Order: sequence, then C-alpha cells, then structure tokens
Amino acid sequence: MNAKLSVMAMVAAAMCAAAVPVAAQQAYPNRPVRLIVPFPPGGSNDIVGRLVGAGLAERLGKQVVIDNRAGGNSIIGTEMAAKSPPDGHTLLVISTSFTTNPIIHKLPYDPRKDFAWVAMLGSGPNVLAVTNSLPVKTVPELIALAKAKPDFIIYASTGVGSNAHFGTELFKHMTGTRMLHVPYKGGGPALLETIAGQAHICLSSLIQAIGHMRAGRLRGIATSGAKRSITVPEIPTIAESGVPGYDTANWWGIAVPRGTSPAIIRRVNDEVKVVLENPDTIKRMINEGAEPMTKTPEELGRHVIGEMDKWVKVAQIAGIKGE
Repeated sequence: MNAKLSVMAMVAAAMCAAAVPVAAQQAYPNRPVRLIVPFPPGGSNDIVGRLVGAGLAERLGKQVVIDNRAGGNSIIGTEMAAKSPPDGHTLLVISTSFTTNPIIHKLPYDPRKDFAWVAMLGSGPNVLAVTNSLPVKTVPELIALAKAKPDFIIYASTGVGSNAHFGTELFKHMTGTRMLHVPYKGGGPALLETIAGQAHICLSSLIQAIGHMRAGRLRGIATSGAKRSITVPEIPTIAESGVPGYDTANWWGIAVPRGTSPAIIRRVNDEVKVVLENPDTIKRMINEGAEPMTKTPEELGRHVIGEMDKWVKVAQIAGIKGE
C-alpha cells in the first residue's frame, strides 16, 4: 500500500512539474515588457513603436517601456535584443535596416537565425525631402542640378546600410547622378540636419518628415512607392517624375530572440492585430504617413527573408559595398 501511494505521489509531482511552463505562459506577461527601438527618438521606428506600444500595453495589461538604443544603424539595439532572454519580455522593432545591415556590416548576431518573427506593424513610402534653401521643387530639377554640379548636393541618410542610403544610391544609379553621402545616427538627426541646410536632401520616411513638411520647414518633392501615398496624394512618386521603375518603401515589424515560446509569439501577434485594427490607430498612422499592415509570424518571416534577398540585388546594381 505504501509503495502504491509512493508511485501515485511521484506521478502527481511529475504532472505538477509539467504544468509549470503552461502556467508561466498563461501568466505572460508577468512584468513590464521592453520594446527596443534601435534608433533615436523622432525617427519612423520610434514613432511607430510608441504608437503600437501604447495600444499593446492596454491589451497585455502591463507597461510597455520604449527603450531607444541607437547606434550602428540599429546594430547596437538589435544585438541587445538578440542576447536577451527569450521569454517574450523583450521585443524588437525591425525595419529595412535589419535586412540591409548584413550587406554592409560584420554583425555580432545572425539576422536569419537569432530571431523569431512576431508581427508586421505597417508600411509607408519614403519622401524625397529638400531643404528650403535649395532651389529645387521637382525631381527633374533635382536631377538637372545634380548633373550640372556633380558631388555638390549632399544627401543625409539614417546610417550606412539604411533604407535611406540604399534608396538614394539606387536613385543615383537610375538617374546617372553623383551626390555626396553623409550618414547620421537615425532618421531624426538626418532630417534635422536637412532642415538646417547642413544637407541638401534626405530620402526620409514620410512618417517622420510629414510634420516638418506641413510646417513648411521642408519641401517634399516626391514619394518613393509604386503608387502615390494616401496621406499626401498630391505629391507625385519618383517613378512618375522621370525615374520609371523606382520603388522603395519602409516597413516596420516586431521580432523576438530565437527560442521564444510559440504561444507567446502568437499572443503578441494577436494583440498587435487588435491594436492595428483599432479605427483610432488606423487614423493616426495614416495621418502620420504610414498604413497599418498585419501578417502572421510566418508571413512576416517570409517578408524579412525576401527583403534581405532583394537588397543584395540592389547593392549589386548600385555598387554598394561593405565597409
């Protein structure tokens, strides 16, 4: 009888031990969630991250802390996320730079193997923004000036290997122009330097430039997508302004360290989807120059890998090489 009770006790203990991970998952999150934005405040990653983070905090019932970790064109913050515990309490905002950095830099992490994909947040075009002191109001005028004065025009980017860098180099290649590149540590600084006239142009995300454009501090002469933006439909695309076939765009998503529970990934994806379907979120994102976009974790994964492959080809076409 004692032996039978002993066996039953062992079985019960085993069942309790097996139930611990399930209980831990059901309790997620059990403390504040950190959302790493690997760029400084003011850029598109920061704006989208804060907007979605606020809604996510309401859905999860825990504070979502925005942690701006700028440097290395997002490499510093991305490495921090890669080395964080895979428990769902550290999320990372990813964007185009996540897929272009492998072409330019030797990375302290593997973007294809060290992360799991969680949720797409949205997409939006870049805008070719011109400092007010430059006498250029259209893309043809910009091309003409660049050809008349090679290496005179200075373009600011959000860093070496960034979407702005790749996109402007592609523009140069397709128009046969020469312009000087000055990289900055994020979209905010690059845009402010363009406003100040330290740089002449900046291929900025519309979401971070639109406020300055509306205030008259910058002149937006064209957007970078295949079609006109629903936010600023009056501004033509670069493609229809004399550069047929030109098409680059921004996108934003969330990734987590590899090894994070699929149940947690699904939970965050579900909650992000609810946030993005909120009419107020949709209105605010469109007003800022971005469109909400949802994908399953698997769809986001295919998108990220596809972007990596695409930018390798662009680098070859535009002659962009690693440093």
